[in-house]
Amino acid sequence: MDVKKIPLINREISWLYFNDRVLQEASDPTVPLIERVRFLAIFSSNLDEFYRVRVATMSRLANLNEKAKEVLGYNPKKILSQIKNIVVKQERKFNNLYENIIIKQLAEEKIFILNDKQLNVTRGAFVKSYFRDRVLATLVPIMIDDAQPFPELRDRGIYFFVKLTKNQKSRYALIEIRDSLSRFLVLPETNKLKFIILVDDIIRYSLEDIFFIFDHDNIEAYSIQLTRDAELDLDKVVSEKFIDALSKSLQKRKKGRPMRLLYDSEMPVEMVSYLVKKMGLHTENLIPGNRYLNFKNFISFPNVGRPELEYPPYPALPVPGLSFGKSLIGMIAIKDYLVSTPYQSYDYVIHFLREAAIDPKVKEISIALYRLADHSHVIHALINAAKNGKKVNCLVELRARFDEENNITYSSRLQEEGVNVLYGVPNYKVHSKICLVTRTEKGRAVNYACLSTGNFNEKTAKIYADHTLFTANKKLTDDLVEVFRALKTNTLAKGLKHLIVSPIDSRPAIYKLIDNEIKNARAGKKAYMILKMNSLADEQLITKLYQASSAGVKISMIVRGMCCLIPGVKGFSENIEVISIVDKYLEHARVHIYCNGGNELIYLTSADFMTRNIDNRVEVGYPIYDPEIKKEIRDIINIQLGDNTKAREINIQNNNKYHKTKSVTPSRAQIDIYNYLKNKS
Repeated sequence: MDVKKIPLINREISWLYFNDRVLQEASDPTVPLIERVRFLAIFSSNLDEFYRVRVATMSRLANLNEKAKEVLGYNPKKILSQIKNIVVKQERKFNNLYENIIIKQLAEEKIFILNDKQLNVTRGAFVKSYFRDRVLATLVPIMIDDAQPFPELRDRGIYFFVKLTKNQKSRYALIEIRDSLSRFLVLPETNKLKFIILVDDIIRYSLEDIFFIFDHDNIEAYSIQLTRDAELDLDKVVSEKFIDALSKSLQKRKKGRPMRLLYDSEMPVEMVSYLVKKMGLHTENLIPGNRYLNFKNFISFPNVGRPELEYPPYPALPVPGLSFGKSLIGMIAIKDYLVSTPYQSYDYVIHFLREAAIDPKVKEISIALYRLADHSHVIHALINAAKNGKKVNCLVELRARFDEENNITYSSRLQEEGVNVLYGVPNYKVHSKICLVTRTEKGRAVNYACLSTGNFNEKTAKIYADHTLFTANKKLTDDLVEVFRALKTNTLAKGLKHLIVSPIDSRPAIYKLIDNEIKNARAGKKAYMILKMNSLADEQLITKLYQASSAGVKISMIVRGMCCLIPGVKGFSENIEVISIVDKYLEHARVHIYCNGGNELIYLTSADFMTRNIDNRVEVGYPIYDPEIKKEIRDIINIQLGDNTKAREINIQNNNKYHKTKSVTPSRAQIDIYNYLKNKS
């Protein structure tokens, strides 16, 4: 099968359809109102990163010659045009949803978001007082001089572009709204009516207090936000000097090429034209937007109304058989345990590390970290372990996108506390989520492992749906010893028997598993695969899945984000069905299930079906051997496949149609999984 001829959707376009599913959640009247506001914030935040990374990359590719485009298999300029068309439509949908639906429904709840034109005398005085006490000192306008270069705008910063007019003569200025300012101010309640105003409108209301020294007849201000190229041009070789190079590149990121100017669609044409000319922008860089930019701040929109306007809290469940009052290591020595967050408590991972830090018999802890919480209990436990005389080996991936600065800070702190900080493998990001605790028992070393599909991050564990395995199974721990031995010497592990580790093992191992299903299908045996992941874009793996479908292998997939595979295409993917679940929690687990002639094989992994995960990163996949855990994972996957409330179909129309099942009973996977695990506990 010729890779270039197989049906594919461009990954950037597919990603935009994923973000549209996020916008669907904001549109869904069954979602609590404040949560709908937060889904708007997630949509906006996602789009910011998309422009900083993917559109930036596409813009670079657009400068390649025609021969290079032939190699790519698509025209980057055409894709950029499609991106803009889709984004403009999505922004219109976003604006209509916020201004004509969300605002009205908040009003029905007696919650009013006021702008600067809607303040009465009493509330106006309150706002002015707040402005002078808390806001004014943070604002330093930049007056624009036509004889000077236009000021450099900070990446994703919110600015007001201000026009002061006197006798038909204009002068312009910029005001940056600092991140340190709280975005929302709750105003005094009146007759059980709640009022909120954004700092944007507080500043608009107080413009005269800022520009009082300039003689003017009229003053107007409109929001703008510039998104810059955030990709780092770095030598991939990791060394002592890498941190310095990375730090310098992070500074350059703040001044990257302009990718998108998002501006208030109410801004007069002449002001937009002025910006375009002064900033050297092109029309494809311009995206008309809402009155309020940097909408990602709305993730912290205050609920001043009924508790029912948010999702009810679901207390984290215990894992049957695991007790915080006993030695976790002692229990793991007896059997394997699975923790499915956020349904079950992430504290088990923290307690595992804390116990290892104080256990006199523990001699060594090795861990690979990718993204960490701001105030990480994981880091605290590792530092305490080092202080208690344990040998602690910690790989902090410095190239975790947008977490680079945070990870540099943590790696420096760990080194200062006596932790052996590893720099990883040249040319490969370490994206695996693995931990190994080595304990001396009866004169010999015994290993205990914690392997996860998600990061060692207690903050995101509350909203990311992941699986974490605790095991002392020598099949897995012996292989993990080899993985860490390789990482300590900046090399790649080879010759592993049970773990599937990128970049060496993953592609051949996955091909072998798929080929086995193809062989069984052709022999008339039952053959199927169930694959869950965040993203599917690797063309070789897609080709392999098409081959399996053509051979009669039934393939069910759950793909949260981009999916370049197109299901249901005659001659290619008639036996493939793909759904995407977008709900309260972010589906982050990667699960592979293979029929294997009736003796099912189940793997968990940190890797998606992306070329970067398969060929360019250190990822760890691990088989599940415990029969009870295999059944639990299978049950959870079955619940997700039966979702007919929050699952959308991935299809050739890209219409994000809600998934219908044979059952007429409503099934919402995330609620049903919680109840399933609750019943077990």
